[in-house]
Amino acid sequence: MNEQVYNPTELLICIAARQMPDSVTAFIGTGIPMLAASLAQRMHAPNLVPIFEFGGTGARLEKLPRAVGESRTFYRGVAASGICDIMETAARGFIDFGFLGGAQIDPYGNLNSTIIGPQHHPPKVRLPGSGGANDVGSFCWRNIIIMRHDTRRFVPQVDFLTTPGYLTGPGAREAAGLPPDTGPFRVVSTLGLLDFEEESKRMRLLSTHPGVTVEEVIASTGFDLIVADSVGQNEAPTEEELRLLREEIDPDRFYI
Repeated sequence: MNEQVYNPTELLICIAARQMPDSVTAFIGTGIPMLAASLAQRMHAPNLVPIFEFGGTGARLEKLPRAVGESRTFYRGVAASGICDIMETAARGFIDFGFLGGAQIDPYGNLNSTIIGPQHHPPKVRLPGSGGANDVGSFCWRNIIIMRHDTRRFVPQVDFLTTPGYLTGPGAREAAGLPPDTGPFRVVSTLGLLDFEEESKRMRLLSTHPGVTVEEVIASTGFDLIVADSVGQNEAPTEEELRLLREEIDPDRFYI
């Protein structure tokens, strides 16, 4: 077991990076997804093709981008296009993985990043909104959601549906006209790793982070959480993962 000290952000980055296999395309957003993609390229997925909202495709993430439209998202890439081309690429089914986040998530993986409160105008809290998240959640084959885990965020029903998960359950995405076999794949939270049970499409706990119990995850979830028959424990960041994050990927500690 790795005894080296790490912080919660470093753990999230490592867990997220491990979800991406080699030789896939991945829609990468600002922050943790950038570090996760860069770490995956270095550790186990050298042929990972990152795709950025403003047109960068296939960049080598040797230096950390600070935004999805800056020059580093095009560095040694295979294409430099624009936002309309990238969204069309997703709609055509050419992007395997997408990264998402939000202020709220419900049992079916629906996300809210628009408002908090019972009414739209005026809302209790106004949030940034979708950006490209609705397109990512609608069209990428497998979506990885990164969330802080507490009862304010893991809620029975989102206050506003910004990005679709499995909507109301089995068959709902297809009935709404979204591509079949797409949708939420994993939730990487600050407490554990979760997926969605195949029959019900409801969120299920797969494994906890080091030092976290199943009971803690359940208590921090605002809805009835399915628990896998055998709940594993996620491995702590390895010495090599931490070295790469601290010395090569984010030496200025901009995100970590």
